[in-house]
Amino acid sequence: MANRPSRATLSKRMDEMVRSIRDEIVSGKRNVGDYLPSERELGKLYCISNKSVRHCLDVLVSEGLIEKIPKVGNRIADVSDNNSITIRFGCHRTTVEETDLGTLISQFHKLYPRIRVQTMMLEHYVSVRQSLESGIMDVVTVNVPNFREMVEYDSLELLEPQQPNGDIYPYLNKAFMHNGELLVQPLTFSPVVLCYNRKHFREMNILEPDSSWTWEDLKRAASKLAIPNERYGFYFYLLSNNRWPVFLLQSGMRLPPEGEPVRICDGPWMEVLRLCRDIVMNQTIMPLFYEEADAEKLFRQEKVSMIMTTYFSLNELKKADFEYDIAPLPYIENPKTLLIAIGLGINAKSEQKEAAQTFVDFLTSYQPQLNIRQRTLSIPALKPAAEWIGPETMFRPLRYPMHRDIVPTYRLYTDLNVTIEMLTAIINEVKLYWAGLESEQTVCMKIEKALNEIRSSKRKEL
Repeated sequence: MANRPSRATLSKRMDEMVRSIRDEIVSGKRNVGDYLPSERELGKLYCISNKSVRHCLDVLVSEGLIEKIPKVGNRIADVSDNNSITIRFGCHRTTVEETDLGTLISQFHKLYPRIRVQTMMLEHYVSVRQSLESGIMDVVTVNVPNFREMVEYDSLELLEPQQPNGDIYPYLNKAFMHNGELLVQPLTFSPVVLCYNRKHFREMNILEPDSSWTWEDLKRAASKLAIPNERYGFYFYLLSNNRWPVFLLQSGMRLPPEGEPVRICDGPWMEVLRLCRDIVMNQTIMPLFYEEADAEKLFRQEKVSMIMTTYFSLNELKKADFEYDIAPLPYIENPKTLLIAIGLGINAKSEQKEAAQTFVDFLTSYQPQLNIRQRTLSIPALKPAAEWIGPETMFRPLRYPMHRDIVPTYRLYTDLNVTIEMLTAIINEVKLYWAGLESEQTVCMKIEKALNEIRSSKRKEL
């Protein structure tokens, strides 16, 4: 009896079992016709009784995700039939957890039993534009770089125009508009923020970060927080286009208009790239790892006290057993941060356009958006859902609502007047400088040359 879990603990474990199996089916980790592990194995895996396992399996059966085969086991069901319409939904694997997608699709199937959603996982290197051109997918998740690539390649005719939703944050609609027309319906978003371990700050008697922090404040705090051979003060994934461009945005400089030469030597961009180099080269502050998931992993293990991250990535900290919080990014000259937005695009060539639109409208309606707010740490695009206040079912940083207060600092990478190709050219050169393998003068001349060549080649194509 002493080892029997409390009702709340049992409910959480059962919920985790249902959600994890549902997500594995939705994401394609488990295929149609595959069998689940035995009830006994599932009970051991999720630390619940066989009776509780059977209850969880009954939920999955009711959702049409699995079917019970007498004396054999539980098999992943084939939900298609002659009377149903199937739409193919392309999304990245991380989106499944970041939006609780398995739950949302199950809810959709209950409301619209004749429309079946077949998820197709997109790898990070797959071009959304090319996926739409191939006609394989009816609906895809689209981020701002994906959308801008389609603008640059004059491929927006691949996207079915959308009706703007007045309850969605206006700046998200603006991110996916071209010539006044909305082409992608916003789903979720996040600013890039600072996340920190509150316990570490208390131990070292350091005041917690706030909106007044500059990068010099962060460097001083990181030096005090770092403990040799135990933890680092600060870390972020240096090579991510969702991280390092914040330094350029905070410089206050944007590239000149087309037709004018690019000049960055001795300018604001080199100043902020120099600051970034100082942070990187100080090994007591920041380790040199080159995996994108390292930041949240190190933070979860309490091997680093502060990370640059997003609300999306906070979902990786759900099982953290210490208290953490978030703050606005430190700044240089201008308090600015990068806005990351994810939306839903409908393939204009889809043969199931009406069903696809029904699915998109559902995911951006109040209840599914509220589900994202209540069951994940991501921010839904729908303002009434994002700003919902009520009893929380999971740990949430104290300053989770901070995103509402820093809206004036939101910027897109396009505010730098650059393309993704240009950002890639910059990082390819500057990483050698950050590693101490090239001088500042050499790297700034190389960057200028690369950016001017990209602009010149674009003009020739036109």
